[in-house]
Amino acid sequence: MIVIHHNPDCGTSRNVLEIIRASGAEPIVIDYLAEGWTRPQLLALFAAADLTPRQALRVSKSPAAELGLLDEDISDEAILDAMLEHPVLVNRPIVASPKGVRLCRPSETVLPLLDRLPPGPLYKEDGQMILNEKGEILD
Repeated sequence: MIVIHHNPDCGTSRNVLEIIRASGAEPIVIDYLAEGWTRPQLLALFAAADLTPRQALRVSKSPAAELGLLDEDISDEAILDAMLEHPVLVNRPIVASPKGVRLCRPSETVLPLLDRLPPGPLYKEDGQMILNEKGEILD
């Protein structure tokens, strides 16, 4: 079972979802902007992905700067509180599978979480090839 915390408006998130489906898996898709987050959920995801709230904070195209969250003196607890109030502050997509949990930016970071690689070629959202037609992962 694979779970993707997904933002349908995000190109990277859409690409990761497409890669997961191309691998033959049908993930559980959680639109976290619509669903929101809970504190235990975020803490568990961050712990499993070895992330701090600051590392998972989306700073571009989010209200992080306006909320004063970019200051180094802001605690992880304050960032977490803001993420609960403003779900868009969590960078995406976060993917959980039996092989682990990762913030999948760039999109090819999802590949180690899959049971099998999708057939190539595969491309990032910017058009760069990440998996060739022989199924080889490109750097």
